[in-house]
Amino acid sequence: MGKIEKVTDKVIRSLWRDGNPDKAALSGARGTTSLVNRQAQAVWPVMMANLDKKMLSQDGRPTYAETAVYAAIRFYAIHQQGQSQFVYGSIHGDDEDKGINLFEALARLRSQPDRKDALDHRVKALLATSNVTSMIQSLSHLISILKSTNSLIKIDYALLAQDLYDAQFGIDVANQVHLRWGQQYYWNNKNEETTEGKKD
Repeated sequence: MGKIEKVTDKVIRSLWRDGNPDKAALSGARGTTSLVNRQAQAVWPVMMANLDKKMLSQDGRPTYAETAVYAAIRFYAIHQQGQSQFVYGSIHGDDEDKGINLFEALARLRSQPDRKDALDHRVKALLATSNVTSMIQSLSHLISILKSTNSLIKIDYALLAQDLYDAQFGIDVANQVHLRWGQQYYWNNKNEETTEGKKD
């Protein structure tokens, strides 16, 4: 688990508070895409307390770490709204705490013919940009779609934070992140089942 992933995991669990969520902080996160917006200040006490000092801004402009962690908190807040069950889980977790990556969840949704075209359109737009602000905006829309159709699925938002952090280190790294997302989204496990069937 990467450092950004670990920090985000800790922050999200702190906001969940074992089923007594910090509603003010989650509402603030949902209300703005920007960490420097006044509404986002509701998240600062939990978020800043868990970041390493070197991850913190020195000039008032959010660092790559702050941008990635806050985006993931916001995604989680959007998904958690109105839910009594925890919608975050780690891919490293045990059965009860197990989550999946966002694009695997979207791939499952894509298998529904009436949703495929609209989802493909949004995912293509996301994979075409290396601008982190545009990526975050696209991801917000995708998470809203996922919430509206399968609200109780557990998503690994900490892993998504790590991906967003990595994607800010230039176009080559962003393209590597896009490739991982594309693989998770477009890969069809029916292909594997067919291959296995032929072996038998």
